[in-house]
Amino acid sequence: MATADRTRSFMKDVKRVIIKVGTAVVTRQDGRLALGRLGALCEQVKELNTLGYEVIIVTSGAVGVGRQRLKYRKLVNSSFADLQKPQMELDGKACAAVGQSGLMALYDMLFTQLDVSSSQLLVTDSDFENPNFRERLCETVESLLDLKVVPVFNENDAISTRKAPYEDSSGIFWDNDSLAGLLAIELKADLLVLLSDVDGLYSGPPSEPQSKLIHTYIKEKHHNEITFGDKSRVGRGGMTAKVKAAFVASNSGTPVVITSGFASQSIVRVLQGEKIGTLFHKDASSWEPSKDVSAREMAVSARECSRCLQNLSSDERKKILLDVADALEANEDLIRVENEADVVAAQDAGYEKSLVARLTLKPGKVDNIFFNISSLAKSIRTLANMEDPINQILKRTEVAEDLVLEKTSCPLGVLLIVFESRPDALVQIASLAIRSGNGLLLKGGKEAMRSNTILHKVITDALPDHVGKKLIGLVTSRDEIADLLKLDDVIDLVIPRGSNKLVSQIKASTKIPVLGHADGVCHVYVDKSADMDIAKRIVMDAKIDYPAACNAMETLLVHKDLIKSPGLDDILLSLKTEGVAIYGGPIAHELLSIPKADSFHHEYSSMACTVEFVDDVQSAIDHIHLYGSGHTDCIITRDSKVAETFLRQVDSAAVFHNASTRFSDGARFGLGAEVGISTGRIHARGPVGVEGLLTTRWIMRGIGQVVNGDKDVAYTHKNLPLE
Repeated sequence: MATADRTRSFMKDVKRVIIKVGTAVVTRQDGRLALGRLGALCEQVKELNTLGYEVIIVTSGAVGVGRQRLKYRKLVNSSFADLQKPQMELDGKACAAVGQSGLMALYDMLFTQLDVSSSQLLVTDSDFENPNFRERLCETVESLLDLKVVPVFNENDAISTRKAPYEDSSGIFWDNDSLAGLLAIELKADLLVLLSDVDGLYSGPPSEPQSKLIHTYIKEKHHNEITFGDKSRVGRGGMTAKVKAAFVASNSGTPVVITSGFASQSIVRVLQGEKIGTLFHKDASSWEPSKDVSAREMAVSARECSRCLQNLSSDERKKILLDVADALEANEDLIRVENEADVVAAQDAGYEKSLVARLTLKPGKVDNIFFNISSLAKSIRTLANMEDPINQILKRTEVAEDLVLEKTSCPLGVLLIVFESRPDALVQIASLAIRSGNGLLLKGGKEAMRSNTILHKVITDALPDHVGKKLIGLVTSRDEIADLLKLDDVIDLVIPRGSNKLVSQIKASTKIPVLGHADGVCHVYVDKSADMDIAKRIVMDAKIDYPAACNAMETLLVHKDLIKSPGLDDILLSLKTEGVAIYGGPIAHELLSIPKADSFHHEYSSMACTVEFVDDVQSAIDHIHLYGSGHTDCIITRDSKVAETFLRQVDSAAVFHNASTRFSDGARFGLGAEVGISTGRIHARGPVGVEGLLTTRWIMRGIGQVVNGDKDVAYTHKNLPLE
């Protein structure tokens, strides 16, 4: 439950769960059963059963399955003349009768394969008019649950007392959504999960970009703003029916979550307390308003402020940065107090020493791990004095006489940066955003919450009112990230700075372009002609200077001719002396009698590395292409021809000759600061500074020219000097 949202904390007490599976989940677009989704659903039920949950299923789909089967039989048995006649709609009750047996047989087969017993319970709304029936039903369900049997309910449309149960919405219940709500009340369920073909309840049609997922339904807030679309493509209900059922059940004391039946592990994730789908709860109106709107408002405000920032002159933007640097120094004592509180809390929580070190604000000269205010202020002033990066004319072309086209630099718009551990990252990123004219949203790690909060306040207080304090927004809740990652119409770029797990999760969770690297598997190749003293110095620096950095060496490749060289022995001994655990690839494992590495793809991010021998430079290049992450790779050699081969052919963001991989850094590259390192190929690659936060736009100046089929234009396409 560590990742549970506050509004989902009650999930830890849930035992009895009713899961309603809609027709759109059970069937595919062509009406046939969706075997993969049903199988995944049954696997989740199996997992929940094993964990001790009491699971009850309410399933739709019998009418749809029966209709598909009867249409097929009718087609097979029809003559050509019959097919020319208008086709009558099949009777819904007949469809239900035909489809019910096939649907239940499938559930039984799937559960049997998972060693789970299931049972079928067909009911009609008239059954519930009898109090004795309700009592017997509860007793039967209790007995089944005691035996770990999964009851599978369905409305018995084939013998329903309503004239047209698949159209008539009268009665005690009128579809499987309302049946699920009724059963939740009758059987005293702790939770009702209504599975749909969308992620939950939206403020508008889910396909429209301005529609927002409503995480917690509050009637007073959301009732009048929601416009429901059509009913389900195949069932009788749709979102309107689900909301009605959810409202009734939640008001009676059973919380309800409407979520996607298409998403992986959605039921399990709901029960783990994750903020997915839409929650209906009787106490929702008394909770603080959900942050659905604030996430969008934060992004929109950042965009509006960025446009004000872009309208300033270069000198005005420069002054803002200088003011920020002054403000940081003026508030150093206050920043230090908050940082020390974070450090103490991190130590008490048992965080790794490397993380605590990255978190710590230190006085005096900055080193590789620790940060200090004076160094940060100095880097901001350096950035302020750099040439203005925006509104630069990159190319001028005379398209035709008196028609000039300019390619200019401009900000991307709104950036979302998610970073871990290091509060100095907030300062660097904020200063880069200001210099490049971008709006910014920041989410730091919880271990640096107090440091990030005070740094954000100091920086935004230094922003002039005509730009706005909301230029830089600080995201304080992990749950807001999920909302922000859906705002591809407002946020232009996401940059994750942290572990490969963090980067991979963000890339998998958004349509917004992501700039970053999932892994930092960096190589150092020691060629046979290498100066071994230089090799030792570089290898030691690349591994032990800052082992947790993404540009630290993870794999040492060595030419086979150096297997028995004293120089290699000296390097390996020095690594071990410093406390580096050395693992071997298949060859090095045998020849050096060292533990075998589990994988060449592994990023240790610690005092450990892999060693392997290769035949030559081409073998080293091939190894890097096969196992590397495209971050930073290095060759150590005195042979300039070999070096050039390596530099030309290794397809990584940064490739070095006789220099440590640790140089792969924005500050060391002279970029002033960096927002991260990108191993992607679109837009920016390697350490990303101001230029990586820019895009281009075209500006054309004419005197009234028109295309008119190109009859009146004499194109010259002449390059002009930059002005």
